[in-house]
Formats: sequence, structure tokens, C-alpha cells
Amino acid sequence: MSIKSEVLHILGENTPGSVSGEVLAETLGCTRAAVWKAVDALRKDGYTIEAVTNRGYRLVSSSTKLTEEGILSRLQKKDVRILVLDETTSTNTEAKVLAEQGAVHGSAVLARRQTTGRGRRGRSFFSPKGGLYLSVILRPEMSVRDAQFLTTAAAVAVCIAIEEVCHVRTDIKWINDLYRNGRKICGILTEAGTDFESGEIRYAVVGIGVNLWIAPEELPPELSSVVGCVADGEEQALTIDRNLLAARIIDHLLSEAATGRLSPVYKERNIIPGHTIEIRDGEKKRSAFALSIEDDGRLLVREEDGSLSRLSYGDVSIRLES
Repeated sequence: MSIKSEVLHILGENTPGSVSGEVLAETLGCTRAAVWKAVDALRKDGYTIEAVTNRGYRLVSSSTKLTEEGILSRLQKKDVRILVLDETTSTNTEAKVLAEQGAVHGSAVLARRQTTGRGRRGRSFFSPKGGLYLSVILRPEMSVRDAQFLTTAAAVAVCIAIEEVCHVRTDIKWINDLYRNGRKICGILTEAGTDFESGEIRYAVVGIGVNLWIAPEELPPELSSVVGCVADGEEQALTIDRNLLAARIIDHLLSEAATGRLSPVYKERNIIPGHTIEIRDGEKKRSAFALSIEDDGRLLVREEDGSLSRLSYGDVSIRLES
């Protein structure tokens, strides 16, 4: 971590107490001038840090601005690379570049806005400012056919993190969306770099886009009845600690991905089982009844002719009876 990140981490661990500049310098192996420079930079990022004579520095309040230091100081795993961009085409695109360059398991790319965010099957993902967009690099020991498990792990991670940080309950829609009050508030896209000879995954990039708050007038007409938000208004959204939320999502994703099994939370929160659904596979559509989520993440459905099918992929929606 940089001196700036280390200073924030130490001050955070000692809150509400103070840490002297001398102790910070000795701990970090740098000059007191370097400590002062780091504190000044943190203040510019929105952190309130008091400097009291003969007592040192004290972190009074955190910043809600998304920063590399703010995320790293909250992460359990510290030996990762965190890259925060003001704007990018797609965090998944940036993360794949870092992965090819050797970025370690748990590293992540975040952006305050995406200009060409992507969803499944090449669809665009509306991602203006006001959301949280991140892509986490994983290096799992699994085959390509097991990669769906990473998407379910991400859905659970985001559910838990939002509930912890924002105190909002969300639901999961098989296979990769989160909903609140019947509206989509999060999309997940998992992409992998593979070894064609072994069929093993060299790395996976899990892209997560969370709508914290989008003003209704900013939504395209085709999304106005579909997209929802974590917050109930802009003022509430401004109080969300984006750094903490990002760190919790990454922490929980690493934890869920390490279990090697489907979390019970994924089944408990899923809104698809128990409903008649419409399954879309390209241009083809059909109706079926969703029975349950299997332990491997597949969706068990009863087709209209009474036969059973297990879906590994596909777009599904709850069919509203007229």
C-alpha cells in the first residue's frame, strides 16, 4: 500500500484516538513531512482529520468519495491492487488488462461512471454516475464449465454487503441480477481467460454494477419501469460509504468463491422458484414452471409437456398472467 493508504488504515484502526506524526513516520519508515503530505491528500479526498498539538492526528469522519485508499483501508486482504477511475468504457475491460499483466487474486478496478458498460450476451449496461461499478479479478482453480458458480457467489456477496452497509434487503433473480421492490438494482457479468489445452480458468473477472441512485428523469424510457435503486433518494445515496460497500463486496466475494459450493443464501433469496417463467434463448421463447435451484446453481424447471429440464444459462423472467 502507499503511504497515503497506510496512514488512513492506521488512523482508522485507532479511531476515536489519535496517532502522533512521529509514530506514523516510524511505523511506515518515512519522514514526518511525508506523513503530513499524506494527511493533506486525504483531506482533499474528503476525509476529516484533526491535528492536535502533542496528540497527533485523529480521523473524525470518512469520505464517501470512492478512492483507492478508502477501499484498501477497509479490505481484509491488503496485498491486492485497487484501481479507481473517474470514468472508463468498462471496468471488466480494464480488469482483464490487469489480469493479463499478472494482477493478483482479489485485485479490482472501480469506476464512478462507465461509458460502454456491458451486460450478458453483449447487451449494454446503463451505468451513469450515481452507481458503484467494479470488476474483481479472481484466480480460481476450476474448469470453465464451473465458472457459473462465481456469478452466484457474486450475487450472494453483493446481497450481504448491501444489507450490512446500506441496511437494505435485496433479492436475487436467477442467474445474475439483484432486485429490490421488483426492480433491478444490480447486474453481474463474469468473463474468463482460459487455458485451451487444459480447459482450466487462468483468471476470471467478475463485473458488478450497482445502482445506488439514479434520478428518474435520467433513465431512458425503456428502463423507467425496470431499473430501481438501493437508496430511496439522492440525499440517502450521498450518505452511503462507497468505499466500505466496495470493500465488503470484494471481501464477501473472495469468501464465497473460496467455499467451493453454492451458498444457501442464493437459494433463500431467489425469486424465480415457484413461478411460471418465460425462458428466452436467443430469439426463441417458451414457458415453464420454475421448481428449484439445484446445488450446482442450475435452475430446475417443469416444461409445458411435463418433462423436467435443468438450465445452466438463459434469460428468464416471471411471467405475469393476464
